[in-house]
Amino acid sequence: MNDDARTNIGTPAPTPGGPDSAELREQVERTRDELGKTVEALAAKADVKAQVKEKAAAVKDQAAEKAALVSDQIREKAGDAAQLVKDKTPDPLPEKADQAATAARANRTPLLLVAAAVVVLVLVRRNRGHRR
Repeated sequence: MNDDARTNIGTPAPTPGGPDSAELREQVERTRDELGKTVEALAAKADVKAQVKEKAAAVKDQAAEKAALVSDQIREKAGDAAQLVKDKTPDPLPEKADQAATAARANRTPLLLVAAAVVVLVLVRRNRGHRR
C-alpha cells in the first residue's frame, strides 16, 4: 500500500482538470475551516482552568456592581434619615444647642472648675464608702 492510498482512504480521487475538481477543493477548504472551528470550540470547553478564571472574573464584577449599588442605597437612606431627623426636630432645639455651646465656650474656666469640684466630690464620697 503506498502513501497516496493511505491518505485518500474513502475519498474519491478527483480527476485532474475535471469540472468537479475546483468545486471539490472549495468543499474541502470549507470542511477544513469548519473542522478547525469545531476543534477550537472543543478545546475551549475542555479548558476548565480558563472557564474557572472567566467565571471568577464575572462573579467579581457582579460583586463590585452589587457593592456599589448597596453603597448608593445606604447613602440615600442615610440622607433620608438625616432629613427626617432635621424635619422632626423642633426649631428651638438646634438654636438652644448653639446658644449652650456658645455659652460654654465663653465660660470655660468656671465650667472646668465646676467639673473638677464634681470629680473631687465623687472621689471623696467613694473613699468614705470603702472605709466603712
